[in-house]
Amino acid sequence: MVAVLLIMAPLSQAQDIKPAEVKKIMKRVADWQLDHFQDLYSGSTKPHHQLDWTNGALYIGMVKWAAMAGDETYYNWLKAIGEGNEWKLHRRKYHADDHTVGQLYLELYRKYKDVKMIEPTKEQFDFIMYHPARTSLTWKSPYHQSRWNWCDALFMSPPVWAKLYNITGEEKYLDFMMGEFKATTDFLFDKEENLYYRDESYMGKRDHNTKIFWSRGNGWVFAGLTNIMNELDSQSKEYKYFLKIYKKMAKKLLAIQTPEGHWAMSLLGQEFYPTPETSGSSFYTYGLAWGINKGILDKDTYGKAVQKGWNAMVGHVTEEGMLGYVQPIGAAPGKAWADKTEVYGTGAFLSAGSEVYKLYGGE
Repeated sequence: MVAVLLIMAPLSQAQDIKPAEVKKIMKRVADWQLDHFQDLYSGSTKPHHQLDWTNGALYIGMVKWAAMAGDETYYNWLKAIGEGNEWKLHRRKYHADDHTVGQLYLELYRKYKDVKMIEPTKEQFDFIMYHPARTSLTWKSPYHQSRWNWCDALFMSPPVWAKLYNITGEEKYLDFMMGEFKATTDFLFDKEENLYYRDESYMGKRDHNTKIFWSRGNGWVFAGLTNIMNELDSQSKEYKYFLKIYKKMAKKLLAIQTPEGHWAMSLLGQEFYPTPETSGSSFYTYGLAWGINKGILDKDTYGKAVQKGWNAMVGHVTEEGMLGYVQPIGAAPGKAWADKTEVYGTGAFLSAGSEVYKLYGGE
């Protein structure tokens, strides 16, 4: 039986955030996840493949924690993932989900400077670039997921292209990523709400008479934007393109955060989705804290939202270190439970912690 640590929202929001405490709970969550890496999640009958997008999202947060931890245990664990899979991406050549693990490989290359860590990713992306998918972004067209026609794909693949561009200095990777990202945004971004539809099938649909904007999907977009901008020159036209979207989303997210500190599973439907969801909310907290740390967002305006968000997420971590209220695999607003988690929720939480730690004075 998992013991759930309950923290009342008003109390958690009032608590000051201390860097040492941020680091302490990040370690607890990271260690719990390593111990439970092969557990079954989202109703699965077998563990996620090590290169699955679910674990790819975990590694993105875990590598941020590894850089903070002062303990090679985490780097060694991550490096063993790459070595055990010969530094290959997952099985589908074009599918963004199967590119996610490339973000880990490129970060490990930065630390270890071993070219074998990035060669398979570079080779596969070169193939995609010279044999680009020509499919429509419409949801039911054949082979449609060969392109980024669902919003969470913008977290999975574009940051890999951006990192590859930054590491190699070859602009072809940036140019390809920009073309595809713009196509997806032109298709899925709602200019009235400044949020992304999960995919075309949600356009025009209503849930309790509100447009359906899935929290986790938009959380992944928001985190993806930050992970891309980290790789770009802040004076470049490409950076400014992403920054414009980021600022629009940040302003909207500030307006729709719940009083408890999380974001509703259907972002415009708080009263219909009162249950917390920690994977999307962790990524919003990550992205907003990053913006303050970069001097992009005003701390007086956005700082309280980060504090409320982080304390809400911490309030859903069990005494053992499991992050609860992570929505299972899906594509739309749904349900989450205090005693259920997912590896990508841990990744999102660790990403959030890495920026909250800096925001409150950690070095």
